[in-house]
Amino acid sequence: MKDSMILLVEDNADDEALTRRALQKNNVRNELVVAHDGQEALDLLFSGRRLPQLILLDLKLPKIDGLEVLRRLRADERTKLLPVVILTSSTEERDLVNGYSLGANSYVRKPVDFTEFTEAARQLGLYWLLLNEAPPAPQRMRS
Repeated sequence: MKDSMILLVEDNADDEALTRRALQKNNVRNELVVAHDGQEALDLLFSGRRLPQLILLDLKLPKIDGLEVLRRLRADERTKLLPVVILTSSTEERDLVNGYSLGANSYVRKPVDFTEFTEAARQLGLYWLLLNEAPPAPQRMRS
């Protein structure tokens, strides 16, 4: 699935670099597009460009937080079925509950150790990009 894209919504440059390295180490060759805040993510998703096959969404973001991004994704016909994996360092139970309540497909706490993070990225890539049967792409909506 070379033409499929992953959207990483991450404001921390170190976590972005770590994610890139972990995906590369695991030979995940999908295009990786990065949004550095919630507003940028929404702008990318609703710009009319092609949609990602997978969204990796941090929760603690500037401008618009990850839970609000998720709320808006699920409220729109074009994006309501996109697979969203919350990838966060948050240990707050309410973030976990709110994430699933708003329609997250998965919730993964970022491991601190690079080896553990690489393994988590490998498993995410295998499941969401190879094994998971994604919903059909929505028809383009006319405004």
